[in-house]
Amino acid sequence: MKASDTVQNYPSRLREYANYSLRSIKRVCKDIGPRFPGSDGEHKAHDYFFKELEGCCDKVVKEEFSVHPRAFLGWVPLCCYMAVIGCVMFYFGLAAVTLALVVLALLLIVLEFVFYRQPLDPFYPKKASANVIGVKNPSGEIKRKFIISGHCDSSGEWTYTYLGGSVLLKIVLFAGVGGLLVLLAAVIISLLKGYAFSFSLDKPDSGVINIVRYVLLGYIPIFIAASRFSNPKKPVMGANDDLTGCFAAVSAAKYLTDCGISLENTQLTVLITGSEEAGLRGAKDFAKRHAGEYKDVETMFLGIDTLRDFDDMAIYNRDMSGTVKNGEKACALLKAGAANAGLDLPYKTITLGSSDAAAVTQGGLQAAALAAMDPAPARYYHTRLDNETNLDLKSIEAGINVCLETMFLFDEKGFA
Repeated sequence: MKASDTVQNYPSRLREYANYSLRSIKRVCKDIGPRFPGSDGEHKAHDYFFKELEGCCDKVVKEEFSVHPRAFLGWVPLCCYMAVIGCVMFYFGLAAVTLALVVLALLLIVLEFVFYRQPLDPFYPKKASANVIGVKNPSGEIKRKFIISGHCDSSGEWTYTYLGGSVLLKIVLFAGVGGLLVLLAAVIISLLKGYAFSFSLDKPDSGVINIVRYVLLGYIPIFIAASRFSNPKKPVMGANDDLTGCFAAVSAAKYLTDCGISLENTQLTVLITGSEEAGLRGAKDFAKRHAGEYKDVETMFLGIDTLRDFDDMAIYNRDMSGTVKNGEKACALLKAGAANAGLDLPYKTITLGSSDAAAVTQGGLQAAALAAMDPAPARYYHTRLDNETNLDLKSIEAGINVCLETMFLFDEKGFA
């Protein structure tokens, strides 16, 4: 059965829940404000969603976990400072020391940003965060489980995205990483020529290296500028990223409750994760605690992350900077659900960054991600412009429609 066949005037119902989401997002932004991982704002958001889910779920729980919120993007200034020191060391002929610094910086970038590992966590203050989980049981035997998720936290402001949009952001990113690679190349050449700890103009080919060391000093302002990439002291409102996803998930449970409908054999779980902006920490904790109990029945995880740019709505089947392939069956079902909603959604890859779906996929479940966001990214992404005045009702409504159609399709057929 299609969701559109479950009630009369289905389009009116969709608009009702889109308006509910719009009003609720504005209320959260006004009454709670920014919600940096582990902050008082995030904790207030947990309590808010707990109360929302109590009205439409059979059971609601809050599961706390520890997080080191400054660690995830803490590698940015740390790596930049190591690059600055590396340039100075190279200038004074200490190529071997520079090599150690550059290799360590590149390793941190790969571990923290590409693979979302946690090597820096022990070096940053620990905070408490939480996931809020609402469960709604079916009318019959539980044969399937369907999880819809959004994250309630918001990020620190990305300085250069706000100042110059995606163009300036990419310039800073490529200049910073490019500078590291240039520094690495200079060090390797120096070592191959036998200059590990000193330079001498009397040695063959040392003239080029002496020129390069002055050139690398010119990179220092670039590295210093790149170190200001994100400002955790200025958390953004996160109206689109990701309150839209949170309220789309809640709307699915409210729809069933308000319309007096029960899924036949599918248990619905609404998962509001915390600390997604700190490296998917909430989704990682959920997968670690619960992945095992979901493997006894057919389960699908649908992560919704930003419903703002209708023309860019897509299914993300490759995640975590392209290194994780989300569930093939889950993505196919989401595409079919979108078709029932009248949308032909393409598959896309998250080329830089990740979503909660990737963490759940790594936990062994079938997961898919849905987003409607300009991947450039848009200037509002992780900036003060992502506020309650910058919402798109059409995108929110379409996202809720896709969620409902996918949920009912899964209840009817599973992954078959």
